Amino acid sequence: MRYLYVKFLLFFFLSLTLHAQSLDTLVDVGGYHMHFKLLKGEGTPILFEAGAGNDGGIWDNILEKIHQVTGTTLITYDRSGFGTSELNPNLKNDSDFGIANGMKELETGLSKLGFDKEIILVPHSYGGFYTTLYASRHPDKVKYVVRIDANLVGVYTDEVLKIMAAEQAPPKSPETLGIYYLVKNYPETVQVLRKIDFPSNVPVIDIISPINRGFPDEYWALIKKVHKDFVDAESNRVELIAEGSGHYIFKDNPGLIINTIIKAYSETLDENEQIALLKKAQDNAIELAIEAKKIELENKHSENDLNEWGYALLGNEELEKALEVFKLNTMLYPESSNAYDSYGEALLKANRKAEAIKMYGKSVELNPENENGKKVLEQLKQE
Repeated sequence: MRYLYVKFLLFFFLSLTLHAQSLDTLVDVGGYHMHFKLLKGEGTPILFEAGAGNDGGIWDNILEKIHQVTGTTLITYDRSGFGTSELNPNLKNDSDFGIANGMKELETGLSKLGFDKEIILVPHSYGGFYTTLYASRHPDKVKYVVRIDANLVGVYTDEVLKIMAAEQAPPKSPETLGIYYLVKNYPETVQVLRKIDFPSNVPVIDIISPINRGFPDEYWALIKKVHKDFVDAESNRVELIAEGSGHYIFKDNPGLIINTIIKAYSETLDENEQIALLKKAQDNAIELAIEAKKIELENKHSENDLNEWGYALLGNEELEKALEVFKLNTMLYPESSNAYDSYGEALLKANRKAEAIKMYGKSVELNPENENGKKVLEQLKQE
C-alpha cells in the first residue's frame, strides 16, 4: 500500500524541488565526516531524528511540503556508521560508540553548520532517545518537539533489557557497523536515558500508532501507559493517535505529520508571523486532503488484496517491496495466521531466517492447524 502513494507523490514532490535550496554536505566532526542534508530557509530550524537502522533519507517524502509552508531550514542527517556518515577511527572499543558519542557528534555538526541555537526536534522511534538527551542538555534552545512513535525509556524494563542483552548483534562488517554498535550499546543507552528527565518547559506533541506490532498484550499495555503518563506529566504535552497508521506514521499518513509539524512551528512565531503562515497552511491542508483521498481510493485493499499484491511483487522479483507489503499486512491484520505465514515465506526468500522463524511461529500460534507453517518451522530448526 505504501508504495502506491509514494509513487503518486513522487512527481508532485519532484516538481517542488526547484524552489528549495537543498544542500548535501559532509561535516568534519573531528577528523571524520558526518552527512547532513539541509533545505535552507529562515526561522527556527527543524531537526529530524531517524529511527534505528535508518538514515536521514527516511524523511524525504515530507520535507518539501513542510519547507513550502514554513520556509524554515530543515535538517536531516546520518548517524555515524549509517548512510554516508563515517565512524570515528580513533575509537577502539564497542562501548565507545554509544549514545554519548553520537550526541557529541551531532552537537559538533550542528555547531559547525551554525544551527546550535534555537531548534525544533522531530524524532521517530529510536530517535526519541537522541531527542530526549539533546533536550535535556539544551532545554532553553529546544522550542518544540513533535514525537512520531518515538521511544520512551520507561518501556525498557529490566526484563526487556535482559532479553536485549541476550540477543546477538548483527555481524560486525563494514556495511553493518552502525546498527552493530547501536544494538551492542542499546542496554547502556537505556541506562543513560533512565538518569535523564525530559525538560518540563519544552512543549511536545506525542503522535503514536495504535497498531500493535506483534508485542505481547502486557507489553503493549505498558507501551500505551508509558506514553500516556509522559503526556499527562505536563500541561504543555499533547497526545495524538494516528488511527490506521503503523510505526512509520510519516509514510502511512504524511498529511497528519506535515500539518502537525507546521502547527508546532507556528507556535514559535509571533502573532503577525502566524497570520502570514495561516494562508499557506490552509492551502497546504487542502492539497494534502485531496492527495489523501486519491491515495485512499487507489489503496483500498483487504487482507487478501495485500497478500496477492505481495506475491505479485515477489513474482516480479521486487523482493524489498514485497517484504514491506507483507509486513504491512501483519500490522493491519495482526490476528491473521496467513498474513504471518506469507511474510515468513518472503523473509526466507530474503535469507532472513531468524525473522522467518518468528513469523512462522506466530502463524502457527494463531492457527495450530497450519500444517505448512509447522513443516517449514521444523525444517528451519533442523538446518
